[in-house]
Amino acid sequence: MIVTLCHSCALGQSGFAEPLREALEVAGVAVEVRSTDCMSGCTRASTCAFRALGKTAYLFGDLTADDLTDLVTFARHYAASADGNLGDARVLGALRMKAIARIPG
Repeated sequence: MIVTLCHSCALGQSGFAEPLREALEVAGVAVEVRSTDCMSGCTRASTCAFRALGKTAYLFGDLTADDLTDLVTFARHYAASADGNLGDARVLGALRMKAIARIPG
């Protein structure tokens, strides 16, 4: 799984990639955390994408450091899903209301 943070957004500029990487590692989620220049989610900054080969990709926005726990929860469920789709989004807390896009794999 690859998690990409927008480096142009405040969260990306704050160095959030490292705490996210560490939290995912502690949770046992095999992931590569990257950052990239603008992800064009400026109206819903800060943005973060999750993707994996053959799975639905997700783009989340309006993120803050307070979303760390929900991002880790999402990553655990996403990693466990064969196709990236989740049966019940309620386990994701506030993150379920921050989805910008779901892109079929």
